[in-house]
Amino acid sequence: MNILIIGTGYVGATTAMVFAESGWQVTGLDIDAGKIERLRQGRLHFHEPGLEDLIAKHVRSGRLLFTTDSETAIADHDVIFICVGTPSRPDGNADLRYIRQAAEDIGRAMNGYKLVVTKSTVPVGTQEQVKAWIESAQRQPYRFDVASNPEFLREGKAVEDALRPDRIVIGTDSARATRQLRTLYGSFRCPWIVTKPRTAELIKYASNAFLATKISYMNELAKLCDELEVNVKEVADGMGLDPRIGPSFLQAGLGYGGSCFPKDVSELVMTSRKHEVNLRILDQVMEVNQGQFAYLLDKARARLGSLAGKEIAVLGLAFKPDTDDIREAPALRMIDRLLLEQASVRLYDPVAALPDRSSYRDVTVCSTPEEALLGAEAVMLCTEWTEFAELDWAQAKAFLEQPNFFDGRNMLDAGRMRGMGYFYQSIGNDH
Repeated sequence: MNILIIGTGYVGATTAMVFAESGWQVTGLDIDAGKIERLRQGRLHFHEPGLEDLIAKHVRSGRLLFTTDSETAIADHDVIFICVGTPSRPDGNADLRYIRQAAEDIGRAMNGYKLVVTKSTVPVGTQEQVKAWIESAQRQPYRFDVASNPEFLREGKAVEDALRPDRIVIGTDSARATRQLRTLYGSFRCPWIVTKPRTAELIKYASNAFLATKISYMNELAKLCDELEVNVKEVADGMGLDPRIGPSFLQAGLGYGGSCFPKDVSELVMTSRKHEVNLRILDQVMEVNQGQFAYLLDKARARLGSLAGKEIAVLGLAFKPDTDDIREAPALRMIDRLLLEQASVRLYDPVAALPDRSSYRDVTVCSTPEEALLGAEAVMLCTEWTEFAELDWAQAKAFLEQPNFFDGRNMLDAGRMRGMGYFYQSIGNDH
């Protein structure tokens, strides 16, 4: 079976790589000619550790091709994965315009049986809509199946998660589709769930929403820890040893961001409202997350007073390390508020860049951490890049006007930083 991947973003490029690595012939399709040209040269248009090397490997071998010719690509492939974006609309619902476009393109170019697999994160019931969109666009009534196969990739760890998944979820009503997908994923050794399409779609949203809930719960608990003079990290360590809880996503900090958790929690809440079900916990999860960055900012004001005219070094822009993704990044909210309060911001991130330089012309973008620290009256650590843990903070103190350090990711050791002469505050981790 030859595989077509529609969409060559984070999910599409990773999916193309994993099938090529498994020995299949794969073609990536995108309307963006610039992206396709870069991929043909074995280069990625985003940052994801290890992925570019594997893309380049399979481009050289000829197992991985890229094209902008949708009609020919759809006609020439029997298995088609839809991996396009589903961003949030202003009202919180998922925007399915790119899913619909892909489905209609498939319908128009169809020349025989196709297995269409939705890999994008989509609202419950989308598999049925995709079938309807394909049928409405067909020139001839060819048979086809539509299956749901949600991705469970962590940005910064996509290669690891794709090559060694913890589960494969297939949502389909078709025995033929199930057989084909079992063949495609035949080399993987992990648990399988074969279920109805709606169930598969909800598994993805429910998983992300639960992880987001763990994060917001710990961020709320961290505030109580500050008042009780208890270290939230030690609390998390003790909780995480319970196998019913586990250690993942118990780290207090500035909150979650990125392309998945914010939009997926929002969409699940919107879906529940359409069905007159109130997911009150998730309402609170979103509320806690939106305001979490302000908790650290309050600590800074308590130390510095007015932030107007203060020189603030912001370390980290990406929503998490090992990615250049700044969508819903807490650091952006922090920078926006600092600018609103007329602080001067000096920013450093090893990979990520500001979205629109014209909107951030008052931010000094630096090429090293030391440059960002130069003359600063406070440091705001917003992304836990390894580079920051390895920095010689004893020497770095000489660059600062005042050694005030606000650790939004509880990354550094409070006692060690204070021993170097820093005023150090984190989130629930100072005791």
